[in-house]
Amino acid sequence: MSTLRITPGAAAQGAFRLGLLSAAVAALALIGLLYWLGELTLPLVGYTLVLLFPVYLVVVASALSVWLGFDKDARDLRPVYVNERSD
Repeated sequence: MSTLRITPGAAAQGAFRLGLLSAAVAALALIGLLYWLGELTLPLVGYTLVLLFPVYLVVVASALSVWLGFDKDARDLRPVYVNERSD
């Protein structure tokens, strides 16, 4: 029995973009708040922005893509055939 696979549309793409933007703004606001409160020093802010922030965005993008139906698995793969031309 085959499962019904519906490709995500424009609304899902907009939701993905909005979710990623919201997560980025929230994370940057939290980093700024922690720096303003004195919980983070300037080197820790740099470390957070350079090393942790991109990893956070990848995790958020992965979660959003699965939630919105952008995930792919082995059933979505098709074999590739190369036609060799003999001239």
